[in-house]
Amino acid sequence: MLAEVSIVPLGKGESLSGFVAESMKIIEASGLDYRMNPMGTVIVGDYDDVMAVVRKCHMRMMELAPRTVTTIKIDDRKGVKATLDSKIRSVEKRLGKEIKK
Repeated sequence: MLAEVSIVPLGKGESLSGFVAESMKIIEASGLDYRMNPMGTVIVGDYDDVMAVVRKCHMRMMELAPRTVTTIKIDDRKGVKATLDSKIRSVEKRLGKEIKK
């Protein structure tokens, strides 16, 4: 499955890169495949593994901030092993060209 997660600590000002770095440490330590983007991070793996990482990230933010908003989008398809690039390649095939990444 693919899960895009965005974790926002509230009450900590406008610059959040330090908090993002804290979550990235947890995601990287998990060993799961991931890709960070400007609005969140996509994590690939089995449901339980991905959700365990999301929980760790959320709980870490709760240690650092009085309030945390975590948003998760899940794409899970029976019989198909998700990859970070498969959806992009499918769109590129239909367009007949590579898209900006």
